[in-house]
Amino acid sequence: MTDKLKIGVLLSGSGTNLAAIVDAIESGSLDAEVVLVISSRPDAYGLVRAKEHGIPTCSLNKDVYADPAIANEIIAAELKRAGAEYVVMAGYMRKLTDEVLLAFPDRVLNLHPALLPSFKGAHAIEEAFNAGVKVTGVTVHFANAEYDKGPIIAQRAVEVREDDTLESLEARIHEAEHDLYPEVLRWLADGRISITDERKVRISA
Repeated sequence: MTDKLKIGVLLSGSGTNLAAIVDAIESGSLDAEVVLVISSRPDAYGLVRAKEHGIPTCSLNKDVYADPAIANEIIAAELKRAGAEYVVMAGYMRKLTDEVLLAFPDRVLNLHPALLPSFKGAHAIEEAFNAGVKVTGVTVHFANAEYDKGPIIAQRAVEVREDDTLESLEARIHEAEHDLYPEVLRWLADGRISITDERKVRISA
């Protein structure tokens, strides 16, 4: 490992979580470097954010994803070439396969907008809201071959208020994401995260 934690970020949309990570780096609160941003869509605004901060980018398109194995081989190769030590999924809407997961074993992080194992999948905020739960939240976990099922690193609870709309709840979920993801990356940069033999995450003091 180098002095600065070198991360590659995968995204598909506006890149607000990328922005939160970059803000933490530039403020000096996170000792890391984003060495590459890869987008599953060429028109993702997250690519613009990356370029504004001088971060190298790579974009794929739906034609490449026609063969997921080839797409994931490209992703793994580009991340390795950029020197990434960890892979951070930040609103990445494609499933990673073994081409990436085996290239970065226990070094791929995902952010999910619910308290896993509840409300897995792409519509977690809406499903939690419609279910009438009083508390939901966000989860950062290590990704594996099973969707939204890797070892949980950290969670942050978000209260569902009586006057919430789906939009207001979603906004507070995203606020929690922007706070928690850089914090988890700080733990990684400080060497505080390990995985036990039981596949549970331990955070050292």
